[in-house]
Amino acid sequence: MTGRAGKIILALTLAAGVLTGCTQAAGDVNTGRTIPFDLYTHCGIKEAWIGSTYFEAEAQLSDGSGNPPEGWDNPFQRGTMTLASETEAVFTDDAGHEVKFRAQPRTSPSKPLCA
Repeated sequence: MTGRAGKIILALTLAAGVLTGCTQAAGDVNTGRTIPFDLYTHCGIKEAWIGSTYFEAEAQLSDGSGNPPEGWDNPFQRGTMTLASETEAVFTDDAGHEVKFRAQPRTSPSKPLCA
C-alpha cells in the first residue's frame, strides 16, 4: 500500500511496537522477572523499549535488506523479556531465539524508519 493510507498504517504499526511490552517502567520490573513481550522485528532486531527505558541489541540481526533474519516473525516476534539488571535485558521465544539488550540513554525513538 502506498500514499497516505500506507503511511497511516505504518505509523499505527510503529506506535503499537513502541507500546507493546511497555506495561511497566523498567525500574518497576523486578530484576530477574520475565514478562510477555512482542519484539518489533520489521526492520531487523535492533532495539526494544521496556517501559520508559530504551535498549539496543548487543548484536543487531537482519537479513541484510532491513528485515528480520529467516525464522523470525515479521513485524513482531512473540516471546518473553527478562530484565537481568537495570541495564541488561534478554529476549527469548519458543523458537529458541535469544537476544541480549543493553540500556542506552534515549528518551524517544530517533532512528530512521526502514522501508
